[in-house]
Amino acid sequence: MTRAFHLLLLAALALGPAWARLVRIEILERSPVLGGRAFAAGPYERIVARVHLALDPKHARNRRLVDLDLAPRNPQGQVEFSADLYLLQPADPARSNGTLLVEIPNRGGKAMLARFCYARNSLDPQTPEEFGDAWLLDQGYTLAWIGWQWDVPADNPKLLRLHAPAIPGVKGVVRAEFLPSERTVRMPLSDRGHIAYPALDEPAVLTVRDGVLGRRRTIPARQWKFTADRTAVEMEAGFEPGRLYELVYRASDPRLSSAGLAAVRDAVSWLKHLPDAGAFPKPAPRVVRALGFGISQSGRFLRSFLYEAMNEDEDGGLVFDGVWADVAGAGRVFLNHRFAQPSRDGWAYWNTLYPTDLFPFTDTPQVAPSGRGEDGLLSRLRPERIPKLILTNGSWEYWNRCAALVHTDVRGRLDAPLHPNTRLYVLAGSQHGPGRLPQQDPAVQFPANPNDTRPFFRAVLSALEDWVRDGREPPPSQYPLLAEGQLVPRERIRWPKGARARLPQFPRQAFDLFFGDGFVTKGIVSVEPPRILQAYPVLLPQVDEDGIDLGGIRLPVVAVPLGAFTGWNLRHPKTGAPEQIGTTAGSFFAFDESEILRRYRNREEYLRRVDAAAGELVRRRFLLEMDRAHILRHAGELWDFVMKR
Repeated sequence: MTRAFHLLLLAALALGPAWARLVRIEILERSPVLGGRAFAAGPYERIVARVHLALDPKHARNRRLVDLDLAPRNPQGQVEFSADLYLLQPADPARSNGTLLVEIPNRGGKAMLARFCYARNSLDPQTPEEFGDAWLLDQGYTLAWIGWQWDVPADNPKLLRLHAPAIPGVKGVVRAEFLPSERTVRMPLSDRGHIAYPALDEPAVLTVRDGVLGRRRTIPARQWKFTADRTAVEMEAGFEPGRLYELVYRASDPRLSSAGLAAVRDAVSWLKHLPDAGAFPKPAPRVVRALGFGISQSGRFLRSFLYEAMNEDEDGGLVFDGVWADVAGAGRVFLNHRFAQPSRDGWAYWNTLYPTDLFPFTDTPQVAPSGRGEDGLLSRLRPERIPKLILTNGSWEYWNRCAALVHTDVRGRLDAPLHPNTRLYVLAGSQHGPGRLPQQDPAVQFPANPNDTRPFFRAVLSALEDWVRDGREPPPSQYPLLAEGQLVPRERIRWPKGARARLPQFPRQAFDLFFGDGFVTKGIVSVEPPRILQAYPVLLPQVDEDGIDLGGIRLPVVAVPLGAFTGWNLRHPKTGAPEQIGTTAGSFFAFDESEILRRYRNREEYLRRVDAAAGELVRRRFLLEMDRAHILRHAGELWDFVMKR
């Protein structure tokens, strides 16, 4: 097929009453992967498409979607929208393993090939390096990415997005937070290049403060002005690095952000039923089960997806058989709200006080902070629609994403029980993403954490696949426990006295926040900045004599350490606020050479002990045997790096 034909191919199919909400699929491109290269599951094909959907606002399973009843409707009374879809599927459906693995795009991107295949990251993988060792394709997975976020940056057409309608005539309050790392005269209202709501020509208030709970100082209106498009403000005196600036303003015509939840629900459900619906240009993927996977923001999306009871489609069917929320901490996503900004995330010192870390945090019910009623992450789902659930976090998420709230009560006194369908795995001594050699990031003070966590992810995916497909139980949960003294307040951490750095003073703290009377029931934010009602406790992993977290799973380079691996790093003084946590990097504090040689006589002994630690994790199903060589190679490179300092 020519590209011109691809662009004209429009599958406007009569899908029948059961599929009225997915109106049609528009195939934009279709091509063989790597020129038709044969993987273990045969050749693959790449499909770039857009799914067109329609929702009935009166349907019982759509009523939780904020402002759906206000959105424009077609003559049939339905709300129309669309979402980008990207598929990698076996060219021969008979060679599929039957599993649809859906990565929820993080800010419109694609990361699971890099995470599971040791590949180079790409928005549109086309080269061998961008498929790595192609482990997922060898396994026969059908891989999918579905756009769910309306505000991804508009300047890159490769990013996957939700094409959501605006709701005309509706006005509301919006808050933009800005943390410059260098002096600048311009403050965007968007977050990291995302799409902003333009400000109306109405009063707005700009403030500055030092610290999340610092006193706000109002900057007089005569000292700043809006840009012509009203999506940024300019101040001749300049915005100072390391200080928190907030603009509270009025905007109109919010996007139907909540449709992102329905886009994933209905597209996944549709793909699972394709063989019966006959609704896909041949060959169609063979899908009998679906796994949802999300990293960071995307993991928080999946937590929201479950909390909003979206794992049940309009016909009552199961959407995801298994869900894996990685490094999401205790958060959800700022999505099912009016004037939502899904890009806002809530770090220790950035994008703070947004509706991301909201009660409930645990998957099982507990009493609300107000003392009125109980709630849990899975409470709104019927028992038969609760998926097999994997939660993975690391050291970084305790310092930056309130991860302890996932498994403790809201008073910080008790270990909370996990749902029987849940496994929680915490990686000790890890940062927010896989580490490499400890190079110096100029935005932070200390070398980054080199713990490469990717082999762990391949093993956990295999365990989740076995659990969903065959009912084989995955490894037991492993995480720090209050009852074992492995989880403590910051002031009780026994940080080594001779360490080269102090513990950060300001880990991320979650708060019970008041956004207005209509927030809980209608998703409407009317109070900005929000009023703080109370603070949730901050609990962090206790450390051993080397400064490495207790209670979690230690991958081989952490179990056989050449230094201290942490989940935190501090902002560089040149970026301002050097006492605050910065970026997604952890830290690595290498031991002195004499200390290393006291522990390990030479490189060969070190690698033997690393290999033994890897073997133990293979036995426990936290690593695959095939990845021991990768682990040893990485450990050898780390030894060489440290010993050549």
